[in-house]
Amino acid sequence: MVHGWDGNPKNAWFPWLKKELEKNGFVVFTPLMPKPEEPKIDKWVNYLKEDVGVPDKDTYFVGHSIGCQTILRYLERVETPVGGCVFVAGFFNLPNLETEEEKEIAKPWLSLPIDFEKVKRCTNKIVAIFSDDDPDVPIEDKELFEKHLNAKTIVEHNKGHFSDDAGITELPSALNTLLDISK
Repeated sequence: MVHGWDGNPKNAWFPWLKKELEKNGFVVFTPLMPKPEEPKIDKWVNYLKEDVGVPDKDTYFVGHSIGCQTILRYLERVETPVGGCVFVAGFFNLPNLETEEEKEIAKPWLSLPIDFEKVKRCTNKIVAIFSDDDPDVPIEDKELFEKHLNAKTIVEHNKGHFSDDAGITELPSALNTLLDISK
């Protein structure tokens, strides 16, 4: 499970999902990504690569926000098929960034292309979960996940950015989705 920008593995629904997945027999890794307040593509992708080791068809990924981008960029660099991905508040656009610092940090994540064909060669089980009131991720990104990744999409109501700020401490849709795609 890969947390988001300025996040950590103890944020929001991550501890709950980890516990629930472990109850279902999963071995769950929730690394603290390097310098979460200033995420850099190569540092995050390389860190994930080291943490995962050699993935296989029983390897599943869950990402939140920029963690989804990290997983996508990781998957375009590996050749091994994986089990699937659940993306929560994943994005391709961030129109509401406020500060110049935020815009500078986000710029490479938004401008460097992702090889979607390579990602799809790694897995055809991708589910993206969005909220209809996310202040950061436009709901229109849902169509981009469907178009570019053939992702199944789920729209939750009133979950904000699925973060501590939104008070989201459990996320049954992510759990149920992962249990479903891992069958």
